Amino acid sequence: MRSHWLALPLAVVTAVVMSACVPAAVGSVGSSGISDDSGGASQVSIVGFAVAKAANDAAQAAFVAANPGHGVSWVTSYGASGDQSRAVVSGLDTDYVHLSLEPDVTRLVDAGLVAPTWNAGPTKGIASTSVVVLAVRKGNPKHITGWDDLLRPDVKIVTPNPGSSGSARWNILAAYGSVLAKGGDEQAAADYLRGFFRNVAALPGSGRDATTAFASGTGDVLVSYENEAILARQSGQDFDYVVPDSTLLIENPAAVTVDASPAARAYLTFVLSPAGQQIFAAKGFRPVLDGVDVGAVAGANDPAQPFPAPKVLQTIDNPFGGWAAANEKFFGDAGLVTSIQAETGKS
Repeated sequence: MRSHWLALPLAVVTAVVMSACVPAAVGSVGSSGISDDSGGASQVSIVGFAVAKAANDAAQAAFVAANPGHGVSWVTSYGASGDQSRAVVSGLDTDYVHLSLEPDVTRLVDAGLVAPTWNAGPTKGIASTSVVVLAVRKGNPKHITGWDDLLRPDVKIVTPNPGSSGSARWNILAAYGSVLAKGGDEQAAADYLRGFFRNVAALPGSGRDATTAFASGTGDVLVSYENEAILARQSGQDFDYVVPDSTLLIENPAAVTVDASPAARAYLTFVLSPAGQQIFAAKGFRPVLDGVDVGAVAGANDPAQPFPAPKVLQTIDNPFGGWAAANEKFFGDAGLVTSIQAETGKS
């Protein structure tokens, strides 16, 4: 189906201007590219977590350039991952989702909107990866080198809210896991989170909102994705970032809906190709495929070696037992993080 569709003859590029209307999400539109098998214009609706927008924008442009003239239009909506997932369940039309957490796609599977086999491919449904880093003011005036420094009384933290943001959950688990990585037990890790939340100055709704707050002068350290820090520097933000000795591998899933257009399915194939992953790497994401030549990445601490291997790289499976277990233990109504947020007044 895909090979037949991609071989369609060239057609006139059609520009379409639309917007996605979702509370608390950012909508934008690009156009030109691909048509469906009937020869008519094909519209691809993308719903994603805020931090992925720049990489998807670049990948869409390259996808169109590789398959010119077929008349696809793009409708995109970006916001906090959990909010975006719930919006799709509530009726937001989409062909393609790129979200922060696997559970945000699982919610769509449970609603019958995404096939249960969405994660059966070689990358297990993961379209982009990163690691949790600590963004600091230019020159690192507070001399922040790792997680322990975040408990100092002179350090104020910005991180998104785990109630709405997928990136927040990665951040919090990385902080908790850093204690385990040093040989601490779960009680010590929980105590660390209490000190962490006491130092939180702001809990914006999404990873992108957290970056905006930090760039506007809030806090001394931003707990964030490595790719978000790199992109911010590419965009002119003048701050530094630290890859801590212990961090967490961030894995962002992407999937098409059960009634997605052929164009959306082809776009997912492109994103998961070496060419697509090179584009994502240029925007700061670590490739999901081995052997991708990422080249120099502007905005990285070392553009020639943009993705250094952390000393300890934990995953959601080890030590957290996967997302089902982690969500129940940490982020459910009676979860550890939920309780600590209430206890510290940072809900």
